[in-house]
Amino acid sequence: MNRVQDCEIVESPAEIIGMIAAQNTTTAVERLMALYLLKVGKVTTLRDLATVLGRDYTTLFRWLRKYRTDGITGMLTLSQGPRGRKAAIPGEVLEKLRERLDQPTSFTSYKEVQGWLRREYGINASYKVVHEAVRYRLKVCLKPLTRTAYLSAGARSAHG
Repeated sequence: MNRVQDCEIVESPAEIIGMIAAQNTTTAVERLMALYLLKVGKVTTLRDLATVLGRDYTTLFRWLRKYRTDGITGMLTLSQGPRGRKAAIPGEVLEKLRERLDQPTSFTSYKEVQGWLRREYGINASYKVVHEAVRYRLKVCLKPLTRTAYLSAGARSAHG
């Protein structure tokens, strides 16, 4: 649908301008501008409209489809889906990790956290993701064992 012949805009240009003035979000203004440009004939195709508004063709197609089915109020209340990608470590797992980090015999490295996430929850998070989650989201610093502490921990486990 490169041409927008099948999109009958029932509002007059003056009505659309009045609605633009009453809007308080740039998203609503942009959607109304699309209708206005089509109504007055400044653009005749969605590709031209996409160029003028700096929006993707499919976004404009979605707006106009919503306008055809639900009218101008439907187009203005078009909701956006969730943004961004899903978290690599879900919130509930992050809470369990926080509880585990609060224990005295907690993790000593981010690699250990990676292994725990893999074993307990089947989450294959990268080192970077684990470090960011533990250090910056949970605000926990995993101090690496010093050489002396490492040797004594090894000696204890070998003799203990």
